[in-house]
Amino acid sequence: MNENLDVRDLINVGIFTAIYIIVVFIIGMIGYIPIFLVLLPILVPIVGGIPFMLFITKVKKFGMVTIMALLVGLIMFISGHTWIPILTFLIFGILADLIMKSGDYQSSIKSVIGYAIFSVGIMGNMLPLWVLRDSFLSYLSSGMGTEYANVIASVTPTWAFFVLIIGAFIAGILGAIIGKKVLKKHFKRANIA
Repeated sequence: MNENLDVRDLINVGIFTAIYIIVVFIIGMIGYIPIFLVLLPILVPIVGGIPFMLFITKVKKFGMVTIMALLVGLIMFISGHTWIPILTFLIFGILADLIMKSGDYQSSIKSVIGYAIFSVGIMGNMLPLWVLRDSFLSYLSSGMGTEYANVIASVTPTWAFFVLIIGAFIAGILGAIIGKKVLKKHFKRANIA
């Protein structure tokens, strides 16, 4: 099998990145409610597992997951987030790609673990709450109001960062399992996967 990415591979990456981003933005809309903004790193991987597991059925070459992760990070940056998601998605995308490649993109367990690792990349969107706290809360206050920013500040103590990382990983496992069940039940029956 040819190990180089071809046009068909890149088209698959583009299509599934677009689907994943749509899911992320739909889920992200509930972030207008302050507590849900903080829970996005848990909610996104659960729902995002469905298109990602379908994407994995098309992945046979190293680099496809990494490119998807990089594109997601870039789109986050372009849509108003800091540059941090570019870095986090790239790092966790490479790790996910390596894990999935070690199972030749066929191992169910490595697909689930790979997606869970990929899912931690979403923490790049949240990291400014802890590393750039004052400026980020000021930014939230100017855009969403002081009360909104105060609620976010009250529910994001330092330890919450570590809880959310673990939560994103666990949510990624759950999302992958849900995605695999949906894939098996609906997409394989329809000969899409």
